[in-house]
Amino acid sequence: MNVVSSKPPVRLRPLALTMLCTVVLAGCAFAPAKLPHPTLRDDVPLAGLQAPTRAGWPATDWWRVYNDSQLDDLIALAMKQSPDLAQAHSRVQTAEQSVKVAAAQAGLSINGNAQLTRQRMSDHGLFPPSLLGFNWYNQADLGVQLEYDFDWWGKKRESIEAALDQAHAAEAQRSAAALTIQNAVADTYFGWLADENRLTLAQQAVTVQQRLLQIAELRVRQGVDLPDTVQQARVQLAGAQQTQVTLEGSIEIRKVALAALVGVSPAELPPLQPHALPDVAGALPDDARLDLIARRPDIAASRWQVEAALKQTDVARAEYFPDISINAMAGLSSTNQGSPNIPGLAKGSRGDLGNLFELGSRVFGITPAVHLPIFEGGRLKAAYGASRAQLDDAIAQYNVTVTGAAKDVATQAVTAQQIAARRAKQDAQVQANGTLVATAQARAQRGVKDARENLAAEAQLLLQRDQAISLQAQALSTDLALIKALGGGYHVDAGNASPQTTSSSPASTSNLAGAPQS
Repeated sequence: MNVVSSKPPVRLRPLALTMLCTVVLAGCAFAPAKLPHPTLRDDVPLAGLQAPTRAGWPATDWWRVYNDSQLDDLIALAMKQSPDLAQAHSRVQTAEQSVKVAAAQAGLSINGNAQLTRQRMSDHGLFPPSLLGFNWYNQADLGVQLEYDFDWWGKKRESIEAALDQAHAAEAQRSAAALTIQNAVADTYFGWLADENRLTLAQQAVTVQQRLLQIAELRVRQGVDLPDTVQQARVQLAGAQQTQVTLEGSIEIRKVALAALVGVSPAELPPLQPHALPDVAGALPDDARLDLIARRPDIAASRWQVEAALKQTDVARAEYFPDISINAMAGLSSTNQGSPNIPGLAKGSRGDLGNLFELGSRVFGITPAVHLPIFEGGRLKAAYGASRAQLDDAIAQYNVTVTGAAKDVATQAVTAQQIAARRAKQDAQVQANGTLVATAQARAQRGVKDARENLAAEAQLLLQRDQAISLQAQALSTDLALIKALGGGYHVDAGNASPQTTSSSPASTSNLAGAPQS
């Protein structure tokens, strides 16, 4: 009598283990080496830049340093309604959902299954109904399937961390977008304010030129001066009027631009009252060279992009190794014949399907599996090469961003110093012209000179004051550009300031708090 054992021979177990180790080692042999973390510079090349410094500047709400409630209201409105900021916020939400998707793909998955089949067998099949005694049968299955993929090579873990780094980058990009909007609102608002101040001077200049024209016409009628004097006065008046019209048009254009920036129509803009321009004190933070890496949201975004690209190379490298998973199934299954006399659902079939819940209908299964890529037609190598290229591109983009940031800061700092020197000279000219006006007025009151000298001095003074306001507006615009170049008060939290030295955790993607807040 022959006896067949249901257990596999014991000698097959070491063989199976040997085969498993062989395929694992084969995957390791062809896998590329793990890449080290790229060396990224930790400071910005600002050496040699001679500029005054200010501690703790710019602050998170940097625009409040100008003490302008109208500007505060405009920026608050822009942060609520700007379409550009809404688009940046949607990118952050998309990145956060990507983190959740990557995390959901790791670990244990459980799926339920319920199925009921009613089928007729062919009269000419492998098992004819004449042999089985029925044409119709019912199949019912009810079960639960569990699947667990062992992430021994860190592929899923690296995918989660890459998605988290992308979320950090998107948050930094949102802060950069908010800073751009805030800076544009402030620059446009101060441009409008400068035009309003210049318009007041232009209106005064028109009045002065009108009086000069009246005097010229009177002197020509009396035969004191030649007719060309009137024409010269009219030319001066036309120039002053043209300046006035130009400024009036510029004011309306800036209002339209402000409305577009804050996301409302020009008629819906809050009421704006002209007043004097604020003064500026252009300087650099005392730690700008070392701290600009954490101050600039675009640099932080580029740094997180490098981290994400590095994680993607680890994911592509893990594809060379075998996937080891285990599937388990438990449920109930029952196949019952239907009545051959009644088409459709036969009588008694419902009672037959009741066998599904009997003890004998239970089914179980467990399937360990190992999947090793042997021949992929170069797909793995190409995917890994693409990830390496993306990493190199991210590193190059980071270096370009850092260099551009240094150039931006240095340019604005030097420009601010030059404008400050020009403003000092312009202020001296304004004071000198003010002295000339006072002298001319004194002589006119004593009857030594007529009103023409006084009016001419007033026209020159108005011109110098207009140039002074233009320089002050340039100083404000440069100050805003310097604030933007310094990151606008953005600063990476201590836990996220150095992606190279911190471990990413999907605990929160909104910890990268920057200055531009909505």
